[in-house]
Amino acid sequence: MTMVSRQWTARVMLRLAVVLALVLSLQVALGADRAEAEPGPSFTNPAVGPPNSADPTLVQHEGFYYYVATTWSSQVVMRKSSTIAGLDGAAEQVVVETGGDTMWAPHLEMIDGRWYLYYSVEQGDLPRRTHVAQSAGSDPMGPYTVLGILDLMPDNEWAIDAAPMHLDGQLYMTFSAFHPGDGLQSNYIAPMSNPWTAAGHGSRISAPTLSWETQDGEVNEGTFPIHRNGRTFLTYSASACWGPNYKIGMLEYTGGDPLQQSSWYKHPDPIFERNDAAGVYGPAHHSFFTSPDGTETWIAYHANDSESDGCGTTRTTRVQKIDFESDGTPDLGVPVSTSTVLDGPSGEPTPVQIRNEHSDLCLDDYEWGTEDGAEVRQWSCNGAAVQDWYLEDLGNGYHAIRNAYSGLCLDDYEWGTEDGAEVRQWSCNGNEVQQWEIVDAGGGYSNIVNRYSGLCLDNTDWGTEDGAAVQQWTCNDQAVQHWAVG
Repeated sequence: MTMVSRQWTARVMLRLAVVLALVLSLQVALGADRAEAEPGPSFTNPAVGPPNSADPTLVQHEGFYYYVATTWSSQVVMRKSSTIAGLDGAAEQVVVETGGDTMWAPHLEMIDGRWYLYYSVEQGDLPRRTHVAQSAGSDPMGPYTVLGILDLMPDNEWAIDAAPMHLDGQLYMTFSAFHPGDGLQSNYIAPMSNPWTAAGHGSRISAPTLSWETQDGEVNEGTFPIHRNGRTFLTYSASACWGPNYKIGMLEYTGGDPLQQSSWYKHPDPIFERNDAAGVYGPAHHSFFTSPDGTETWIAYHANDSESDGCGTTRTTRVQKIDFESDGTPDLGVPVSTSTVLDGPSGEPTPVQIRNEHSDLCLDDYEWGTEDGAEVRQWSCNGAAVQDWYLEDLGNGYHAIRNAYSGLCLDDYEWGTEDGAEVRQWSCNGNEVQQWEIVDAGGGYSNIVNRYSGLCLDNTDWGTEDGAAVQQWTCNDQAVQHWAVG
């Protein structure tokens, strides 16, 4: 047997083994209790890496995730992705110029058909306060108009980490401020006459008085509500963000006047905290979102990898699914390690095969590559994970094309612009070389056009055998540039 034959045989046997394993795992899954919807593409935390990755708000809207976080600059930037797995490689877009020196803890929320961004701003020596911007329409990406500062505390005092909350048909704003009597940084609530105007100053509903709220500093901040089955929970961050014991606590509304502290029950123990065994420290300042099919609730939070990491740009965004206890209270579980592989939220896009009209071969992660620069070739269609691709709509007319096995994105290698430019895989980064337009070519086929090069994905030299090469070429509408995507 020749060396080429042995390599070919080994490749085929490897593929058969993987396919068999997939079939067996599917049979096991079908025999177990599970949701009808399939999970999204798998990922590992962090979902978004540094530097703009602390104090995250993540919302899911009409099949897309929208993400904002602290930037420590004057700008609010947003990412958009159709999958959690694609979020880290999604491009950042500036949506608000705050006019301040530093911006942190942005909160994104739709109210009455428009999106509002609430964010904390520091301007020179002035107190840190909450500002608000309003979208022109129903697109979370804007454009936005800055409406000004929320008057949440007397004498224009310090008020940060604002999050709106609907309760009994009324709009309120929850936030963090220092109590004038004891100086404790506490959670407050204020009535709102509209999304950008407070109807009165805030009143305190929670102070850091329990031992687990006072580690490294006495802090209550970063509120976020959960409404479920007629109950309202208000989760919050406790203790100091600059220490490893930053964690999440919870209040529950018990009825009566929401502006009174007596209307809120504080759960005596934290509901989410450090997990030393998993190497997760300071997991807090969070938001909640639903899966695209609406069946799951997820948390997005920031955390550090080390006890010594502080309250700066080392913090990264992590996400994981949460559950609810039999008594109806949220069960956030424990923060998972960054090596834990998680299934994506249910209802995310399903993978597709990309098959060439001329060769009848499928686009393939050649030799099961997983490193930057991994080759892309064509191979007999076989349903293996190396031939599964996720089309992640970028919301600008282009898609990222990410391989299900390697986790890498289809890339115009070395930023080529000439006929014959290479196509390889690379860590997803949102650059134009990883943006592809899917253009209808008729007959169930499409041209796949790179945004940067303007060239079409092409079956090199009209190859028809396993291992046929793929390159880019001037678009010519021939069968070698027609791909069935599905």
